[in-house]
Amino acid sequence: MTKNELIAAVADTSRLTKTDAAKAVEATFDIITGALKQGDEVKLIGFGTFTVVNRKAREGRNPRTGQPVMIAATKAPKFSAGKGLKDAVNL
Repeated sequence: MTKNELIAAVADTSRLTKTDAAKAVEATFDIITGALKQGDEVKLIGFGTFTVVNRKAREGRNPRTGQPVMIAATKAPKFSAGKGLKDAVNL
């Protein structure tokens, strides 16, 4: 499902216009992104949890030359599915 398909499904299910549904979907994404940027986690009971994980700096290899290269530490978003979502998928 693409973002546009999600917006259309939200519009159909909630009986909103596509414009209003697009605003709602965008606002949801913006709020989740903002919370993760601040280091918070977003728990949606029955659906899942969005968190930020810290990846340590590590040594990698340049695939062309084989030379060692240092890869900087980063933060990455992570999603863990909740029980309700897992149960729904495994029917």
